[in-house]
Amino acid sequence: MAKVKTIEIKNRRASFEYEFLERYTAGIVLSGSEIKSIRAGKASLVDAWCYFTPAGELFVKGMNVAEYWWASAFSRHDPKRDRKLLLTRRELRKLSRAVKEKGLTVVATRLFISEGGYAKLDIALARGKREFDKRESIKEKDMRRDRDRE
Repeated sequence: MAKVKTIEIKNRRASFEYEFLERYTAGIVLSGSEIKSIRAGKASLVDAWCYFTPAGELFVKGMNVAEYWWASAFSRHDPKRDRKLLLTRRELRKLSRAVKEKGLTVVATRLFISEGGYAKLDIALARGKREFDKRESIKEKDMRRDRDRE
């Protein structure tokens, strides 16, 4: 049997810029050929962040899903469009209350294909790191690297 290629697209910059407080896994509403493009690994989370609409829905903004090269001209999608995230009502309420606090935001951390074949997005409730926090995390990473070398 052929080995299935696992798709996992990470937002490495988010862990440097933010301190993660809570993590969630959300489904994504996709259209047309977007899932094929994600399965091909043609997506980016570099500038991805989440926001709430006045209706209480959660959307991801800045996630780039490249156009699928084999799709017809009629079914092409906008690579930078906002995509709706699917969470339970309880999780949405909890996140929206937390985001209203000063300094908290929701950041996309990882895009992957689940075992059921659906595209999922790991998001995190995060607080922005200050400059000294970033230096501290770099120092910890260097110490960990030195310890692993020995």
